[in-house]
Amino acid sequence: MAKDLMTDDQVVQEIERLKNSNHVKLAQKEIRLKYKQRKWLYQLRYLEKRGKQLEASGMTLENIEMEIAAIPLEDE
Repeated sequence: MAKDLMTDDQVVQEIERLKNSNHVKLAQKEIRLKYKQRKWLYQLRYLEKRGKQLEASGMTLENIEMEIAAIPLEDE
């Protein structure tokens, strides 16, 4: 029950202790790496979906440069 009743100074000290903990830093790094991995997964899924759309419209790796060059640019 004593842990439930921390003073403001004790809370600040505990936060500082935890911020400097190697265990906390290790767990934070794990979270960052997992987030980065998931972000890459979502980007790859989007690219696959977009590639399927392009393929359905008749574009291939061989003709995409010609197809893109044929699209007129809007006047600026």
